[in-house]
Amino acid sequence: MPDVTMPQLGETVADGTVTKWFKKVGDSVVRGEALFEVSTDKVDTEIPAQVDGILTAILVEEGVTVDVGTTLAVIGGGGPDAVVVDKPAAVATTSPATPKESIAATSSRATSASPLSPVVRRLLAEHDLDAQVVQGTGPQGRITRDDVLAHVANAQATAPVASTTALSPVVRRLLSDHRIDPSSVVGTGANGRLTRRDVEAFIERGDNVVTSVARGDEVLPFTKRRRLTAEHMVRSKATSAHTLMVKEVDFEHVEVVRRSAGATFKEREGFTLTYLPFIAVATVQALKEFPHLNASVGDDELIIHHDLNLGIAVDLDSDGLVVPVVNGADEYGLRSLALKIRDLAEKARTKQLTLDDTANGTFTITNPGPFGTLLTGAIINQPQVAILSTDGVARKPVVVTSSDGGESIAIHSVGMLALTFDHRAIDGAYAARFLLRVADILNTRNWTEDL
Repeated sequence: MPDVTMPQLGETVADGTVTKWFKKVGDSVVRGEALFEVSTDKVDTEIPAQVDGILTAILVEEGVTVDVGTTLAVIGGGGPDAVVVDKPAAVATTSPATPKESIAATSSRATSASPLSPVVRRLLAEHDLDAQVVQGTGPQGRITRDDVLAHVANAQATAPVASTTALSPVVRRLLSDHRIDPSSVVGTGANGRLTRRDVEAFIERGDNVVTSVARGDEVLPFTKRRRLTAEHMVRSKATSAHTLMVKEVDFEHVEVVRRSAGATFKEREGFTLTYLPFIAVATVQALKEFPHLNASVGDDELIIHHDLNLGIAVDLDSDGLVVPVVNGADEYGLRSLALKIRDLAEKARTKQLTLDDTANGTFTITNPGPFGTLLTGAIINQPQVAILSTDGVARKPVVVTSSDGGESIAIHSVGMLALTFDHRAIDGAYAARFLLRVADILNTRNWTEDL
Protein backbone atom coordinates (compact mmCIF):
# COMPACT_ATOMS: atom_id res chain seq x y z
CA MET A 1 0.00 0.00 0.00
CA PRO A 2 1.46 3.42 -0.96
CA ASP A 3 2.49 5.82 1.79
CA VAL A 4 1.51 9.48 1.81
CA THR A 5 4.51 11.53 2.96
CA MET A 6 5.22 15.14 3.86
CA PRO A 7 6.28 16.64 0.50
CA GLN A 8 9.41 18.68 -0.15
CA LEU A 9 7.91 22.11 -0.76
CA GLY A 10 11.17 23.96 -1.32
CA GLU A 11 14.91 23.63 -0.96
CA THR A 12 15.02 25.51 2.35
CA VAL A 13 11.87 23.98 3.85
CA ALA A 14 12.61 21.12 6.22
CA ASP A 15 9.20 20.55 7.77
CA GLY A 16 5.53 21.40 7.51
CA THR A 17 2.35 21.41 9.58
CA VAL A 18 -0.64 19.29 8.59
CA THR A 19 -3.43 21.84 9.01
CA LYS A 20 -6.36 19.93 7.51
CA TRP A 21 -7.33 16.51 6.19
CA PHE A 22 -9.99 16.62 3.48
CA LYS A 23 -10.65 12.87 3.81
CA LYS A 24 -11.20 10.60 6.77
CA VAL A 25 -10.15 7.00 7.24
CA GLY A 26 -12.26 4.73 5.04
CA ASP A 27 -12.99 7.38 2.40
CA SER A 28 -12.33 6.74 -1.27
CA VAL A 29 -9.47 8.79 -2.72
CA VAL A 30 -9.16 9.82 -6.36
CA ARG A 31 -5.80 10.76 -7.80
CA GLY A 32 -5.50 14.53 -8.21
CA GLU A 33 -8.12 15.57 -5.67
CA ALA A 34 -7.09 17.51 -2.56
CA LEU A 35 -6.09 15.11 0.23
CA PHE A 36 -4.62 17.35 2.92
CA GLU A 37 -3.37 20.87 3.53
CA VAL A 38 0.17 21.77 4.59
CA SER A 39 1.32 25.02 6.17
CA THR A 40 4.95 26.18 6.10
CA ASP A 41 6.54 29.49 7.00
CA LYS A 42 6.01 30.53 3.35
CA VAL A 43 2.71 29.20 2.02
CA ASP A 44 -0.38 27.14 2.80
CA THR A 45 -0.78 24.46 0.13
CA GLU A 46 -3.37 21.83 -0.66
CA ILE A 47 -1.64 18.55 -1.54
CA PRO A 48 -3.42 16.24 -4.02
CA ALA A 49 -3.56 12.46 -3.77
CA GLN A 50 -1.03 10.70 -5.99
CA VAL A 51 -3.01 7.45 -6.39
CA ASP A 52 -6.56 6.11 -6.36
CA GLY A 53 -7.67 3.95 -3.45
CA ILE A 54 -9.01 3.94 0.12
CA LEU A 55 -7.50 6.09 2.90
CA THR A 56 -6.68 3.26 5.30
CA ALA A 57 -4.75 5.19 7.96
CA ILE A 58 -3.99 8.76 9.03
CA LEU A 59 -0.73 8.71 10.94
CA VAL A 60 -0.25 12.43 11.61
CA GLU A 61 -3.16 14.42 12.95
CA GLU A 62 -4.08 18.01 12.15
CA GLY A 63 -1.91 20.62 13.84
CA VAL A 64 1.21 18.44 14.02
CA THR A 65 4.52 19.60 12.51
CA VAL A 66 6.73 16.91 11.01
CA ASP A 67 9.87 16.70 8.87
CA VAL A 68 9.80 16.41 5.11
CA GLY A 69 9.52 12.73 4.12
CA THR A 70 7.58 11.70 7.24
CA THR A 71 4.79 9.21 6.50
CA LEU A 72 1.46 10.96 7.03
CA ALA A 73 -1.07 8.38 5.87
CA VAL A 74 -1.57 5.16 3.94
CA ILE A 75 -3.73 4.63 0.87
CA GLY A 76 -4.79 1.06 0.12
CA GLY A 77 -6.48 -0.53 -2.85
CA GLY A 78 -10.22 -0.15 -3.21
CA GLY A 79 -10.96 -3.88 -3.40
CA PRO A 80 -12.60 -6.14 -0.80
CA ASP A 81 -9.23 -6.97 0.74
CA ALA A 82 -8.51 -3.34 1.69
CA VAL A 83 -7.67 -3.01 5.38
CA VAL A 84 -8.91 0.09 7.20
CA VAL A 85 -6.90 1.26 10.20
CA ASP A 86 -8.69 3.83 12.33
CA LYS A 87 -5.85 4.58 14.76
CA PRO A 88 -2.39 6.06 14.18
CA ALA A 89 0.20 3.40 13.47
CA ALA A 90 3.48 3.08 15.34
CA VAL A 91 5.37 4.89 12.60
CA ALA A 92 3.60 8.14 13.49
CA THR A 93 6.24 9.10 16.02
CA THR A 94 5.18 12.76 15.92
CA SER A 95 1.45 12.15 16.35
CA PRO A 96 -0.13 13.56 19.52
CA ALA A 97 -1.44 10.04 20.24
CA THR A 98 2.12 8.76 20.72
CA PRO A 99 3.45 9.24 24.29
CA LYS A 100 6.54 11.40 24.56
CA GLU A 101 8.21 8.76 26.70
CA SER A 102 7.81 6.22 23.91
CA ILE A 103 9.35 8.61 21.43
CA ALA A 104 12.30 9.32 23.68
CA ALA A 105 12.88 5.61 24.25
CA THR A 106 13.13 4.86 20.54
CA SER A 107 15.15 7.88 19.41
CA SER A 108 18.61 9.17 20.07
CA ARG A 109 20.25 12.54 19.94
CA ALA A 110 21.12 13.96 16.54
CA THR A 111 24.43 12.80 15.15
CA SER A 112 26.27 13.31 11.90
CA ALA A 113 23.98 10.62 10.47
CA SER A 114 20.95 12.82 11.24
CA PRO A 115 21.80 16.24 9.77
CA LEU A 116 20.08 19.34 11.09
CA SER A 117 17.65 21.19 8.86
CA PRO A 118 18.20 24.93 8.16
CA VAL A 119 15.17 25.75 10.33
CA VAL A 120 16.56 23.77 13.27
CA ARG A 121 20.03 25.28 12.89
CA ARG A 122 18.52 28.76 12.95
CA LEU A 123 16.47 28.03 16.06
CA LEU A 124 19.46 26.53 17.86
CA ALA A 125 21.53 29.61 17.03
CA GLU A 126 18.80 32.03 18.11
CA HIS A 127 18.54 30.35 21.51
CA ASP A 128 22.28 29.70 21.95
CA LEU A 129 21.68 25.96 22.17
CA ASP A 130 23.99 23.03 21.46
CA ALA A 131 22.29 20.33 19.41
CA GLN A 132 23.59 17.72 21.84
CA VAL A 133 21.30 18.99 24.63
CA VAL A 134 18.12 18.64 22.56
CA GLN A 135 16.31 15.30 22.40
CA GLY A 136 15.46 14.42 18.80
CA THR A 137 12.15 12.72 18.02
CA GLY A 138 12.34 12.65 14.23
CA PRO A 139 13.36 9.70 12.05
CA GLN A 140 16.66 8.20 13.25
CA GLY A 141 16.65 10.63 16.18
CA ARG A 142 16.69 13.71 13.99
CA ILE A 143 15.99 16.97 15.79
CA THR A 144 12.84 18.70 14.53
CA ARG A 145 11.66 22.26 14.98
CA ASP A 146 9.14 21.12 17.59
CA ASP A 147 11.95 19.43 19.55
CA VAL A 148 13.85 22.72 19.83
CA LEU A 149 10.73 24.71 20.73
CA ALA A 150 9.77 22.12 23.35
CA HIS A 151 13.29 22.28 24.83
CA VAL A 152 13.12 26.08 24.99
CA ALA A 153 9.65 26.00 26.56
CA ASN A 154 10.87 23.55 29.19
CA ALA A 155 13.92 25.71 29.85
CA GLN A 156 11.71 28.77 30.26
CA ALA A 157 9.57 26.92 32.78
CA THR A 158 12.50 25.77 34.90
CA ALA A 159 15.31 28.28 34.30
CA PRO A 160 16.42 30.40 37.24
CA VAL A 161 16.33 34.18 36.99
CA ALA A 162 19.58 35.40 35.48
CA SER A 163 21.79 37.72 37.46
CA THR A 164 22.18 41.17 35.93
CA THR A 165 25.94 40.80 36.28
CA ALA A 166 25.86 37.96 33.72
CA LEU A 167 24.17 40.06 31.06
CA SER A 168 26.01 41.01 27.90
CA PRO A 169 26.25 44.72 26.93
CA VAL A 170 23.76 44.18 24.11
CA VAL A 171 21.20 42.57 26.41
CA ARG A 172 21.67 45.30 29.05
CA ARG A 173 21.10 47.98 26.41
CA LEU A 174 17.92 46.31 25.13
CA LEU A 175 16.56 45.97 28.65
CA SER A 176 17.36 49.61 29.41
CA ASP A 177 15.96 50.99 26.13
CA HIS A 178 12.64 49.21 26.65
CA ARG A 179 12.55 49.67 30.45
CA ILE A 180 12.31 45.95 31.08
CA ASP A 181 13.06 44.32 34.42
CA PRO A 182 15.47 41.44 33.65
CA SER A 183 13.70 39.29 36.24
CA SER A 184 10.57 39.36 34.05
CA VAL A 185 12.36 37.72 31.11
CA VAL A 186 13.15 34.00 31.16
CA GLY A 187 16.60 33.12 29.83
CA THR A 188 17.16 30.20 27.51
CA GLY A 189 20.94 30.44 27.32
CA ALA A 190 23.45 28.44 29.32
CA ASN A 191 22.47 28.26 33.00
CA GLY A 192 19.40 30.39 32.33
CA ARG A 193 21.38 33.33 31.00
CA LEU A 194 19.41 35.95 29.09
CA THR A 195 20.26 36.11 25.40
CA ARG A 196 19.54 38.89 22.94
CA ARG A 197 16.93 36.66 21.31
CA ASP A 198 15.16 36.18 24.67
CA VAL A 199 14.72 39.93 25.10
CA GLU A 200 13.76 40.53 21.46
CA ALA A 201 11.17 37.75 21.61
CA PHE A 202 9.84 39.24 24.87
CA ILE A 203 9.41 42.61 23.13
CA GLU A 204 7.90 41.12 19.94
CA ARG A 205 5.33 39.17 21.96
CA GLY A 206 4.35 42.38 23.72
CA ASP A 207 5.04 40.81 27.11
CA ASN A 208 6.24 44.24 28.31
CA VAL A 209 2.82 45.74 27.45
CA VAL A 210 0.02 45.35 29.97
CA THR A 211 -3.17 44.07 28.32
CA SER A 212 -6.49 43.16 29.85
CA VAL A 213 -9.54 41.17 28.83
CA ALA A 214 -12.84 42.54 30.03
CA ARG A 215 -15.98 40.52 30.61
CA GLY A 216 -17.69 39.85 27.31
CA ASP A 217 -14.51 40.27 25.22
CA GLU A 218 -13.81 37.60 22.64
CA VAL A 219 -10.27 36.22 22.45
CA LEU A 220 -9.19 34.85 19.06
CA PRO A 221 -5.84 33.05 19.09
CA PHE A 222 -3.65 33.90 16.09
CA THR A 223 -3.68 31.33 13.32
CA LYS A 224 -0.29 30.20 12.06
CA ARG A 225 -0.61 32.46 9.00
CA ARG A 226 -1.63 35.44 11.15
CA ARG A 227 1.25 34.78 13.54
CA LEU A 228 3.81 34.50 10.75
CA THR A 229 2.52 37.70 9.15
CA ALA A 230 2.76 39.51 12.48
CA GLU A 231 6.30 38.30 13.10
CA HIS A 232 7.35 39.31 9.59
CA MET A 233 5.88 42.80 9.99
CA VAL A 234 7.51 43.42 13.37
CA ARG A 235 10.84 42.16 12.05
CA SER A 236 10.60 44.45 9.03
CA LYS A 237 9.91 47.53 11.15
CA ALA A 238 12.86 46.65 13.37
CA THR A 239 15.15 46.14 10.36
CA SER A 240 14.45 48.93 7.85
CA ALA A 241 14.40 52.70 8.18
CA HIS A 242 10.81 53.02 6.91
CA THR A 243 10.04 56.27 5.10
CA LEU A 244 6.78 57.14 3.31
CA MET A 245 6.45 59.25 0.17
CA VAL A 246 3.15 59.86 -1.64
CA LYS A 247 2.25 61.22 -5.07
CA GLU A 248 -1.19 62.13 -6.36
CA VAL A 249 -1.66 60.70 -9.85
CA ASP A 250 -4.12 61.64 -12.58
CA PHE A 251 -5.40 58.31 -13.97
CA GLU A 252 -7.63 59.82 -16.66
CA HIS A 253 -5.41 58.54 -19.49
CA VAL A 254 -5.79 55.03 -18.07
CA GLU A 255 -9.50 55.51 -17.38
CA VAL A 256 -10.19 56.37 -21.02
CA VAL A 257 -8.66 53.04 -22.06
CA ARG A 258 -10.57 51.13 -19.38
CA ARG A 259 -13.87 52.66 -20.55
CA SER A 260 -13.21 51.97 -24.22
CA ALA A 261 -11.70 48.48 -23.93
CA GLY A 262 -12.97 47.26 -20.58
CA ALA A 263 -16.14 45.54 -21.80
CA THR A 264 -14.29 43.66 -24.56
CA PHE A 265 -11.55 42.65 -22.11
CA LYS A 266 -14.05 41.30 -19.56
CA GLU A 267 -15.95 39.37 -22.21
CA ARG A 268 -12.75 37.82 -23.51
CA GLU A 269 -10.91 37.17 -20.22
CA GLY A 270 -13.77 36.78 -17.76
CA PHE A 271 -12.76 39.48 -15.27
CA THR A 272 -12.64 43.27 -14.97
CA LEU A 273 -9.65 45.27 -16.20
CA THR A 274 -8.64 47.15 -13.04
CA TYR A 275 -6.05 49.85 -12.45
CA LEU A 276 -3.61 47.36 -10.88
CA PRO A 277 -2.08 45.87 -14.07
CA PHE A 278 -1.57 49.38 -15.51
CA ILE A 279 0.27 50.42 -12.35
CA ALA A 280 2.25 47.18 -12.32
CA VAL A 281 3.46 47.67 -15.91
CA ALA A 282 4.39 51.31 -15.21
CA THR A 283 6.19 50.29 -12.00
CA VAL A 284 8.21 47.59 -13.75
CA GLN A 285 9.22 50.01 -16.51
CA ALA A 286 10.25 52.66 -13.97
CA LEU A 287 12.24 50.15 -11.90
CA LYS A 288 14.48 49.56 -14.90
CA GLU A 289 15.40 53.23 -14.73
CA PHE A 290 15.65 53.28 -10.90
CA PRO A 291 17.36 49.95 -10.12
CA HIS A 292 18.30 50.89 -6.54
CA LEU A 293 14.65 50.21 -5.64
CA ASN A 294 14.88 46.71 -7.11
CA ALA A 295 17.36 45.71 -4.47
CA SER A 296 18.05 44.49 -0.94
CA VAL A 297 20.40 45.62 1.81
CA GLY A 298 23.34 43.38 2.69
CA ASP A 299 26.20 43.88 5.15
CA ASP A 300 26.96 47.58 4.59
CA GLU A 301 26.10 47.14 0.93
CA LEU A 302 23.23 47.49 -1.53
CA ILE A 303 22.55 44.38 -3.60
CA ILE A 304 20.93 45.42 -6.89
CA HIS A 305 18.94 42.63 -8.54
CA HIS A 306 19.04 42.36 -12.31
CA ASP A 307 16.05 40.02 -12.32
CA LEU A 308 12.81 41.97 -11.90
CA ASN A 309 10.41 39.78 -9.90
CA LEU A 310 7.25 41.63 -8.89
CA GLY A 311 5.37 40.54 -5.76
CA ILE A 312 1.64 41.27 -5.43
CA ALA A 313 0.35 41.17 -1.83
CA VAL A 314 -2.87 39.16 -1.43
CA ASP A 315 -5.11 39.33 1.64
CA LEU A 316 -6.35 35.92 2.76
CA ASP A 317 -9.69 36.99 4.22
CA SER A 318 -8.01 38.80 7.15
CA ASP A 319 -6.01 35.67 8.02
CA GLY A 320 -2.72 37.26 7.04
CA LEU A 321 -0.96 38.09 3.82
CA VAL A 322 0.82 36.11 1.16
CA VAL A 323 2.90 37.61 -1.64
CA PRO A 324 2.93 35.58 -4.87
CA VAL A 325 5.60 36.68 -7.31
CA VAL A 326 5.58 37.35 -11.05
CA ASN A 327 9.09 36.28 -11.98
CA GLY A 328 10.55 38.17 -14.93
CA ALA A 329 7.75 40.74 -14.73
CA ASP A 330 9.50 42.98 -17.26
CA GLU A 331 8.81 40.38 -19.96
CA TYR A 332 5.02 40.80 -19.62
CA GLY A 333 2.73 43.22 -21.42
CA LEU A 334 -0.43 44.75 -19.96
CA ARG A 335 -2.80 41.92 -20.91
CA SER A 336 -0.45 39.07 -20.00
CA LEU A 337 0.48 40.70 -16.67
CA ALA A 338 -3.20 41.21 -15.82
CA LEU A 339 -3.82 37.51 -16.48
CA LYS A 340 -0.79 36.44 -14.44
CA ILE A 341 -1.75 38.60 -11.44
CA ARG A 342 -5.30 37.26 -11.56
CA ASP A 343 -4.04 33.66 -11.73
CA LEU A 344 -1.67 34.07 -8.77
CA ALA A 345 -4.34 35.78 -6.65
CA GLU A 346 -6.78 32.94 -7.33
CA LYS A 347 -4.13 30.36 -6.46
CA ALA A 348 -3.40 32.21 -3.22
CA ARG A 349 -7.05 32.32 -2.16
CA THR A 350 -7.62 28.67 -3.04
CA LYS A 351 -4.36 27.55 -1.38
CA GLN A 352 -2.83 26.31 -4.61
CA LEU A 353 0.39 28.33 -4.42
CA THR A 354 3.72 26.54 -4.43
CA LEU A 355 6.91 27.87 -2.86
CA ASP A 356 8.14 28.69 -6.36
CA ASP A 357 5.15 31.04 -6.68
CA THR A 358 6.35 33.06 -3.67
CA ALA A 359 10.13 32.94 -4.15
CA ASN A 360 12.68 35.50 -5.32
CA GLY A 361 10.56 38.66 -5.13
CA THR A 362 12.55 41.88 -5.60
CA PHE A 363 9.81 44.56 -5.31
CA THR A 364 6.22 44.42 -4.01
CA ILE A 365 2.92 46.14 -4.77
CA THR A 366 0.03 46.05 -2.29
CA ASN A 367 -3.40 47.02 -3.58
CA PRO A 368 -5.99 48.17 -1.01
CA GLY A 369 -7.44 50.55 -3.63
CA PRO A 370 -10.58 48.47 -4.37
CA PHE A 371 -11.73 49.28 -0.81
CA GLY A 372 -11.52 53.03 -1.46
CA THR A 373 -8.51 53.76 0.73
CA LEU A 374 -6.97 57.23 0.60
CA LEU A 375 -3.40 56.62 1.73
CA THR A 376 -1.59 53.48 2.92
CA GLY A 377 1.84 53.38 4.54
CA ALA A 378 2.66 49.73 3.85
CA ILE A 379 5.40 47.77 5.62
CA ILE A 380 8.35 46.68 3.49
CA ASN A 381 8.44 43.01 2.48
CA GLN A 382 11.89 41.96 3.68
CA PRO A 383 14.57 41.73 2.39
CA GLN A 384 13.34 44.16 -0.26
CA VAL A 385 13.90 47.91 0.09
CA ALA A 386 10.52 49.29 -1.00
CA ILE A 387 6.81 48.57 -1.40
CA LEU A 388 4.26 50.52 -3.44
CA SER A 389 0.67 50.91 -2.27
CA THR A 390 -2.03 51.58 -4.87
CA ASP A 391 -4.88 53.33 -3.09
CA GLY A 392 -8.40 54.19 -4.20
CA VAL A 393 -9.09 56.07 -7.45
CA ALA A 394 -12.04 58.48 -7.46
CA ARG A 395 -13.57 61.09 -9.74
CA LYS A 396 -12.40 64.58 -8.70
CA PRO A 397 -12.19 68.10 -10.13
CA VAL A 398 -8.71 68.89 -11.43
CA VAL A 399 -7.02 71.79 -13.17
CA VAL A 400 -6.27 70.93 -16.80
CA THR A 401 -3.70 72.90 -18.79
CA SER A 402 -4.17 73.12 -22.54
CA SER A 403 -1.40 73.20 -25.13
CA ASP A 404 -1.54 77.01 -25.26
CA GLY A 405 -1.19 77.33 -21.50
CA GLY A 406 -4.84 77.94 -20.72
CA GLU A 407 -6.38 76.39 -17.62
CA SER A 408 -9.78 74.87 -17.02
CA ILE A 409 -11.56 72.61 -14.53
CA ALA A 410 -12.35 69.01 -15.52
CA ILE A 411 -13.51 65.83 -13.78
CA HIS A 412 -10.78 63.16 -13.84
CA SER A 413 -9.99 59.86 -12.11
CA VAL A 414 -7.41 60.64 -9.40
CA GLY A 415 -5.62 58.45 -6.87
CA MET A 416 -2.56 58.19 -4.64
CA LEU A 417 0.56 56.10 -5.09
CA ALA A 418 2.34 55.64 -1.74
CA LEU A 419 5.92 54.39 -1.71
CA THR A 420 7.39 53.08 1.54
CA PHE A 421 11.15 52.81 1.13
CA ASP A 422 14.15 51.89 3.25
CA HIS A 423 16.10 55.09 3.85
CA ARG A 424 19.25 53.03 4.30
CA ALA A 425 19.10 52.13 0.61
CA ILE A 426 18.03 55.37 -1.09
CA ASP A 427 17.25 58.99 -0.31
CA GLY A 428 14.02 60.91 -0.75
CA ALA A 429 14.98 62.56 -4.03
CA TYR A 430 15.53 59.17 -5.68
CA ALA A 431 12.15 57.94 -4.43
CA ALA A 432 10.44 61.13 -5.63
CA ARG A 433 11.90 60.80 -9.13
CA PHE A 434 10.75 57.18 -9.26
CA LEU A 435 7.16 58.11 -8.38
CA LEU A 436 7.23 60.94 -10.93
CA ARG A 437 8.37 58.48 -13.59
CA VAL A 438 5.61 55.99 -12.72
CA ALA A 439 3.02 58.76 -13.03
CA ASP A 440 4.50 59.92 -16.33
CA ILE A 441 4.31 56.40 -17.79
CA LEU A 442 0.69 56.04 -16.66
CA ASN A 443 -0.16 59.31 -18.40
CA THR A 444 1.71 58.81 -21.67
CA ARG A 445 2.02 55.12 -22.56
CA ASN A 446 -0.05 53.79 -25.45
CA TRP A 447 -2.20 51.42 -23.40
CA THR A 448 -4.59 50.66 -26.23
CA GLU A 449 -1.73 49.21 -28.21
CA ASP A 450 -0.76 47.04 -25.21
CA LEU A 451 -4.21 45.46 -25.17
